Amino acid sequence: MSLSSAGRGDMPFQVRSLYRSLLRQSGQFAAYNFREYAKRRTRDAFREHKTESEERRIQELMQKGLKELQMLKRQTVVSQFFQLDRLVVEGGKTGKQTGNEGGIVRQKDQGWD
Repeated sequence: MSLSSAGRGDMPFQVRSLYRSLLRQSGQFAAYNFREYAKRRTRDAFREHKTESEERRIQELMQKGLKELQMLKRQTVVSQFFQLDRLVVEGGKTGKQTGNEGGIVRQKDQGWD
């Protein structure tokens, strides 16, 4: 038995649901580096515990995951208060576009993606 196919009938559904919620919430960070770190951390944690078979340990991990989700929700709300320039990897300006005196033009996105 593994973390994704635990003893109770709806435990696998709950585990998958928590995983999807964590990844979805991670995508809400305004800053690219925080966004990617949160996604990577979520994937790594689930991979690390995918062979867990003890029901009590699975419940503990689920509780820990739910606490992490609540923390992510708070942090993503705070991160959205700060307007950041988009990085090149996100499709921001490359630095080749120049302003009046050869300066780099900054791109500020307004609203939600």
